[in-house]
Amino acid sequence: MVGRRTSNRRGTPADLLVVGLGNPGDDYAQTRHNAGVWVVEELVRRHGGKLKRGKREYSDSDELRVGALRLAVAVPTTYMNESGRAVGPLVRRFGIEDLSRLVIVHDELDLPVGRLKVKFGGGLAGNNGLKSVRAHLRSDEFSRIRIGVGKPEAGTMKGADYVLRRPARSERPELERIVGVAADAVEHLLSSDIEATMNRFNAG
Repeated sequence: MVGRRTSNRRGTPADLLVVGLGNPGDDYAQTRHNAGVWVVEELVRRHGGKLKRGKREYSDSDELRVGALRLAVAVPTTYMNESGRAVGPLVRRFGIEDLSRLVIVHDELDLPVGRLKVKFGGGLAGNNGLKSVRAHLRSDEFSRIRIGVGKPEAGTMKGADYVLRRPARSERPELERIVGVAADAVEHLLSSDIEATMNRFNAG
């Protein structure tokens, strides 16, 4: 069952809201933990938008026009583990009543570099950003795009330290490619549904 929310939106709701998780500031911008942010930045680049700071919101956001459809995009200005403080107000602002039309994009240790997975609902796999989103929405019935960043070699470092480092130079071409594929998946979902998008982008 898809979660529902009461909207405070005035005017036409967005057709899809995409939130890229990460940490704010230049020190984190190129780290693996900001893979979700990279996807939002790619969508903004493609569609000629510009992320802007909301007056009373913990995020930078924009509303893009993709054909006749409205694609809202945002990046929290909170740290990852407080992402829900941004997502809650964004859902209300952009009129997202069906939470399957909210897409959270985030890095994923359990997927190899160059892979992604589109998912709806289900477990949060210990991701503190997703836990914060669930707490603020009181639901985990939202869509996700998980960007594979791989795992550190056994015994070398903790996963939390690994994601806060920049990817190796050898990984960057695959990460750039999969960020583009993730943006493609968002565009597909904008005009389709979560099941069709999972079937198309989770193959292989």
